[in-house]
Amino acid sequence: MNSKRVRQHKSLKEPNIHAVAQRAGVSVFTVSSVINKKAHVSTPLRRKVEEAIRELNYRPNLLARSLAKRQTHTIGVVVPDIANPFFPLIVRGVEDEAQKAGYSILLCNSDNQLEKEEQYLELLLSKRVDGILLTKAPGSLAHSLCHVLCATKVPCVLVMRTCRDLKADAVLSDDFQGAFEAVSHLVRQGYRRIGLVGGPLNVSNGRARWQGFRKALRVGGLPQCQDLIVEGDYRIESGYRAGLALLPRRPDAVYVANYLMTVGLMKAAEEMGVRCPEDFGLVSFDDYPWLGCFHPRLTTVDLPKYDVGAEATRILIERIKGKSGRFVIKKLPPQLVVRESCGFTHRMRGSMEPQQVQQMSCVPKEADIPGT
Repeated sequence: MNSKRVRQHKSLKEPNIHAVAQRAGVSVFTVSSVINKKAHVSTPLRRKVEEAIRELNYRPNLLARSLAKRQTHTIGVVVPDIANPFFPLIVRGVEDEAQKAGYSILLCNSDNQLEKEEQYLELLLSKRVDGILLTKAPGSLAHSLCHVLCATKVPCVLVMRTCRDLKADAVLSDDFQGAFEAVSHLVRQGYRRIGLVGGPLNVSNGRARWQGFRKALRVGGLPQCQDLIVEGDYRIESGYRAGLALLPRRPDAVYVANYLMTVGLMKAAEEMGVRCPEDFGLVSFDDYPWLGCFHPRLTTVDLPKYDVGAEATRILIERIKGKSGRFVIKKLPPQLVVRESCGFTHRMRGSMEPQQVQQMSCVPKEADIPGT
């Protein structure tokens, strides 16, 4: 009875590479070459091996192969808020580029919390990922974790945010330039009391967007009114609180440093009975296909989200493959998209003669205008 159970147990074992070689009548080396898509195997032999694999329902032991090669062909991706529509587009760029190179991704959401971020980084290292893409949560990275990242020699590329504690490549959108162009557009429209709902100043792109705002005011010869500046955290609720605090101070225009905070600010404006662009002009940061359906349609700075993810992945894979050299910081250019919320059409109408307004009403609805 016991010998029968042993035979049954053996029959239930998954077939290995030796069984495939025996069934196909070839060497283990030939089977391995077929599995790894080596070019030197002849077509007849390849077909015999593939047929044996199908008949035995053989699946290569990926874990064993990874340990042998010291590669898992996986990339860890840590983002701060997957509920923010900005990050799925970055991740899509990562996934597409990774898949083309034969890599899979493991996605982690830190919720902008340092403790959770560090737990995920440790988890990814324990999973032996080949590289990590990191959008840094606010705050410093633990010294011990920096040491581990350095000791394991797992390459890391920073995405959208830099980190002073971590020496690594970085791929960013040019947030300073985007903010400068957005606020300069408001200045050219004749606004003089321009408010800011900024991102967190302990995050690199939050500081860059604030610096772009400040420079645009300086170049435009406008004062920076401290009571018109509110710091947010890139989430809807902080935009709402900022709107309640800022709008009673009567700015004639507002620049908001991300889309989610813009949603919050517009909610506050609606509750207060303040209209855009009649009562204040508005420029938001980042663009999405559905924003053309809003009323008013939002003037935005469109960030190259997909391209940032794809470029960061290309750089990371080069590092995984052994490319050395100095770390690079690559900035991709944003684009100003002019619609209605900045008061572009509204203010043009106010400066025109009645017959000119009538002529404007006869032309098709204003299309999105890229650039300025």
